[in-house]
Amino acid sequence: MLALLKTIREAIANWWSDFTLQTKLLAVATLVVSLVMSGLTFWAVNTIQQDARLNDTRFGRDLGLLLAANVTPLIAENNLTEIAQFSQRFYSSTSSVRYMLYADEGGKIFFGIPFWEPEVENSLLTIERRIQLPEDYPGNDDKPMVRQHNTPDGIVTDVFVPLIVDKKYLGVLAIGINPNQTAVISTNFTRDVTIAVFITIWVMVILAGVINALTITKPIKELLVGVKQIATGNFKQRIDLPLGGELGELILSFNDMAERLERYEEQNIEELTAEKAKLETLVSTIADGAVLIDNNMQVILVNPTARRIFAWEGNDVVGSNVLHQLPSAIQMEITRPLYEMAAGECDSAEFRIHLNQPTKRTIRILLTTVLNLQRESIKGIAITVQDITREVELNEAKSQFISNVSHELRTPLFNIKSFIETLHDYGEDLSIEQRQDFLKTVNHETDRLTRLVNDVLDLSKLESGRSYNFDGVDLAQAIEQTLRTYQLNAKDKGIELIQEVAPSLPLVMGNYDLLLQVLANLVGNALKFTKAGGQVALRAYQLDPKPQSQNQSPRVRVEVSDTGIGIAPEDQQAIFDRFFRVENRVHTLEGTGLGLSIVRNIVERHGSKVNLVSEIGVGTTFWFDLTLCD
Repeated sequence: MLALLKTIREAIANWWSDFTLQTKLLAVATLVVSLVMSGLTFWAVNTIQQDARLNDTRFGRDLGLLLAANVTPLIAENNLTEIAQFSQRFYSSTSSVRYMLYADEGGKIFFGIPFWEPEVENSLLTIERRIQLPEDYPGNDDKPMVRQHNTPDGIVTDVFVPLIVDKKYLGVLAIGINPNQTAVISTNFTRDVTIAVFITIWVMVILAGVINALTITKPIKELLVGVKQIATGNFKQRIDLPLGGELGELILSFNDMAERLERYEEQNIEELTAEKAKLETLVSTIADGAVLIDNNMQVILVNPTARRIFAWEGNDVVGSNVLHQLPSAIQMEITRPLYEMAAGECDSAEFRIHLNQPTKRTIRILLTTVLNLQRESIKGIAITVQDITREVELNEAKSQFISNVSHELRTPLFNIKSFIETLHDYGEDLSIEQRQDFLKTVNHETDRLTRLVNDVLDLSKLESGRSYNFDGVDLAQAIEQTLRTYQLNAKDKGIELIQEVAPSLPLVMGNYDLLLQVLANLVGNALKFTKAGGQVALRAYQLDPKPQSQNQSPRVRVEVSDTGIGIAPEDQQAIFDRFFRVENRVHTLEGTGLGLSIVRNIVERHGSKVNLVSEIGVGTTFWFDLTLCD
C-alpha cells in the first residue's frame, strides 16, 4: 500500500513539474477561488441550518406552552379522557408534532401519542414507560426547556413543559417537533450543487493542464533544456519537434542560432586557446604569487608561485573555497576583509603574516578588487602574495649589526675616555707607574677599537660585492708568513706551532691578501683558545679525486687544528655569525666576534665552504678546499 502511494505521489510530482509557471499559477488561483466560494457556500448553508434550528426551537417552545395551557386544568381534574381526545385532535391536525408524552411528577408516562410506534422508543420512552428527563431539567420551574437531537430523519426538537397549577408541580409535557422539511431539502440541494460545481471546475482545470502539458509545455521544456545546453557551451544542441505556428518558428530560430554559434566557436577556438595560453604563461612567470577568486571566495586562477608558497602542489584548488585551502594564520587575518571587499565596503587591503607551515617564511598579502569595467561592479578579488622572508631577515640582520657595533664601540670608547679623564684630572697625584699603566690600558683599548673598525670595514667590503683579482697563490708562502707573524705570540703562551705542507704543492686560484687574512684569523683564534703546552698545526695537501667524481677538478685542502678547549655542538653553526663570541660562554680572551664571519665570506668568494670538527676538551679543526690554478 505504501509503495502504491509513493508511486502515485511521484507520478503526480512529475506531472506537476511538466506544467508551466503560468499554468501552475492558474491552478493555484482556481483552487483558492473554488475553496473560497465553497467555504462561503457551506457557511451560508450552515447559517440557514442554524436559522432553521432556531425557528424550530421557537416554534416548539410556543407550541408547548400553548398545549400545556390547555391541558393543565384537565390534568389537575384528572380528566384523562378529555386530555386524550384533545391531544389526539391536536396531533392529527399538524404534521410538525412528532410525539406527545405526559408524565407525572415521578416521570412515569401515563399517556402518549404515538406511544406504540418505534419513534417513541428511539426518542425518550424507556422499557418501563418512564420519561428520561435531562439532567439539567429545571423541575418545578414554570419555564419550558428546549433541546435538539439527531435522528435518521433529521434533527428533532424536544420541548419539556412543566405542568403547574396553583404553584403545584403535576408533571411534565414532552413534545417532539419534526424539522422543517423545506429548509432541509433546500440546504441539501445547495450543498449538492456546490460539490458538483467544485468537482466540475477541477475536472476542467485538470483537462486544461493535460492539454497544456501535451501541446505547449513540452516544446517549451525542450527549448529550456536547449538554452541551458547552449549556456554551458554545447553548441551542437538541436530541437526536433514537428510543430507549426509561433512555436515552430521559435524552434527553427533556436536551431539556426545554435548552428551559427557552433560555426563561430570553431572559427575562434584556436585564437581563444592562444590568448588563454598567453595569459597563463604571463601569470605563471610572475615572481609573486597570484590567486584570483570570485565574490563567493571560489578560486578561479592560481599561479605556480602561489602554489609553492601555500604548498598547493598536486592539489586541485581551482573551484574550491580559498579560505578552506589557506593556512589558519592567513585565514584569521584575511577572512573578514575578503567578505568586506566582496560586499563593496573597501577596495584593497595589505597584510604581513609570519608562517610556520608548510615552511617558516614571512609573506606580504595584497588584496585588490577586480571591477567589471562595463557595469562598474565587483567581479572578483586578486590576491598577490610576496615572499619577503629574505627582506625581513636582512632588516633584522641590519638592526642586529648596528646594535652590536654600537655595543662593541661603546666599551673601548668608555674605557679610553675614563682613563684619559683620570689622567687629566688627577695626573699630578698619580705615580709614574700608575700613569704608565693608564696609558698602556688606553693604548690597548685603542688597538681593540682599531681592530673592531678594521674588521667591520673588511666585512663590509666583502658583503658589498666588491670584486677582487684572483690569480695563482703559493699556499706554502702564505702559511709560512702567517706562522712567522704568530711565532712570538705562540712562544709567549708556550704553544707549539706546527707546519705540515705537502712538498711541491701546486698553486691555487685565489687572492693572496684575502687568503692570508683567513689563515691569520684561524691561527689567531686557535692560539687564543689553546692553553700552554698545546699545539696549533697548519696543514696543506692535495686531495685525490674520488672514483665517482672523476670530472671534479683537483683541489687543495687547508686545515688549521688546535688542542684547545673545543667548541660545543650548539655553538658550531653560530660561530660564523657576526659578533658571536665563544668567549662569552667560556670566559676567555675578548674579541670582536667578526673574525669567522670574515673567514666564511672570503672562503665563499673562493667558491668553497668552511667546515669544522670539534670536541670539548680535545680541540678543533677548521678546513676548506681551494681549486688549483690552471
